[in-house]
Amino acid sequence: METNNTKKKKDTDLLHENENKLLKIKKSVIHPCLRLSLFPNVPPYIKFSDNKTKLLPPSIRKMLLWKHSKITPYVVRNVVTNTGFEILNESIIEWSGVWTNQRKCTAYRKLHNHQKFNHLPGTVEIGRKDNLWRNIQVKMLRYGQKQFNIMPITFVLPRERKKFQNEWAKNNTQTQCWIIKPPASYRGDGIKLVYKYKQVPTFSTIIAQKYVWNPYLINETKFDLRLYVLLTSVNPLQLYWYKNGIVRFASTKYSTDTKSLNNRYIHLTNYSVNKHNEKYIVNVNANSCEGHKWTIETLWKYLEEQHQVDINQLQRRLIDLIIKTVICGENGITRSVIDHLRSRYNAYELFGFDVILDENLKPWLLEVNISPSLEASSPLDRAVKGPLMQEILNIVGFHIPVNKKIPEKQLAARLGKPPVSRLYLDNRIYFTSLSYSEKHKQSKYVKKKRKDYLQDILNSLTPDDVRHLISYEDELTQLKSFKKIFPTHKTCKYFKYFDKQRYYNQLLDAWENKYHENREEGRNVLKALCEKGFHLRTAGYIRQQS
Repeated sequence: METNNTKKKKDTDLLHENENKLLKIKKSVIHPCLRLSLFPNVPPYIKFSDNKTKLLPPSIRKMLLWKHSKITPYVVRNVVTNTGFEILNESIIEWSGVWTNQRKCTAYRKLHNHQKFNHLPGTVEIGRKDNLWRNIQVKMLRYGQKQFNIMPITFVLPRERKKFQNEWAKNNTQTQCWIIKPPASYRGDGIKLVYKYKQVPTFSTIIAQKYVWNPYLINETKFDLRLYVLLTSVNPLQLYWYKNGIVRFASTKYSTDTKSLNNRYIHLTNYSVNKHNEKYIVNVNANSCEGHKWTIETLWKYLEEQHQVDINQLQRRLIDLIIKTVICGENGITRSVIDHLRSRYNAYELFGFDVILDENLKPWLLEVNISPSLEASSPLDRAVKGPLMQEILNIVGFHIPVNKKIPEKQLAARLGKPPVSRLYLDNRIYFTSLSYSEKHKQSKYVKKKRKDYLQDILNSLTPDDVRHLISYEDELTQLKSFKKIFPTHKTCKYFKYFDKQRYYNQLLDAWENKYHENREEGRNVLKALCEKGFHLRTAGYIRQQS
């Protein structure tokens, strides 16, 4: 005769067996090209892959259209075509994604709800060298040079000619040197070094930046870092740093002799410049310390083992530089986003930060690129940039666009009935209009100090709050080689540098403060609300078929 303990054990084993069967069934019905949101009543995301995988049904792929651009790099084309997107010519209207150059802000108003563009309006606030320095100067004047001493002193000529003359006269030493470059150039175009005042162009609009004479050297050679930074939202600020960027070496040993200043292979680290030097060595191994291009992960290992550098401290300095740089342009970017974007779904931005280390390992920002090169001309480039692009597209999250001709029930049947209530993009999740009560809550909390809003801002979440939080949490599930650097439970120290206190930054700050050690607890709160469709309650929303 069975004892009570034996019976309970059998019941428990049976329950676990049934749960495992149910789990296997759920996994088996999810199409491999889709991934579920963490939350109910949120449509699934398209799962991008750097390798060929099982594609969605043809009737679905007809909706996955990528707009061709002359600058779309191979790594982007490879990822989107392997995922099932068809790349069509530039005249296409109903595209879902594109990778191209920055556009005028007015162009963003023409985006449909289902379209995702690889730039945010207003990022020229830090992406143009003259705007970047102007915004850094504003912060220096307000908070002190020590706090924002992140970029070598710079002048915009001819507008600041008088200031530049005074600076030159004040530092008229034998080792004085300035690097001259156009405000919107790239790939080393138009860059030269000058050490005599008469060498400075008189009438052209140029940037004159103090040259870093004492760079940190490896094998007696100068190098800089290309850091990749993803901005998925500016309000709230959501920033991610890619851990494995590119290290670019000059192809000739460094010299401070003024006679060497005309030798671009000594003083410039741009690949587009140094590849023409007969001494340039291509590194075909992403893990080796050879040639004139390394990965940043390789550099960290080298510095730690060969130079006994504290890599954690160096990374903290780099993160501080990145955050402060973005904050310098945050107000202008936010204004442009509010004025020109109608959906939070529409845009994101990948920055290429160019940073040099001086002999004391202090990082100096040289410039920020809003269209960083993603060309993969070597195995090393492909090892860095292929996974980079796959991860970016998964973090920003693409949905299946709405197709009026195929009802969702029919779509579900074709996809193997994934366990979700909605399969197409639901525009309500990215809707920006607020109800009266939501506006009232935001105006109330934006005036509060941190110690006050931390206590209860999360106690009465609004539908708009929940929409922001579920998008944020879904982003975090896709982080592999990207690291979240803002917000964290420690980034509140940067709030004092913002031009305005913003409600959504407060919301995410409180969320991180409460749930950073137990994200599942916070996600369960959101799941319970999404189960009821709470996040889909929108003010003045008119359902549109994208």
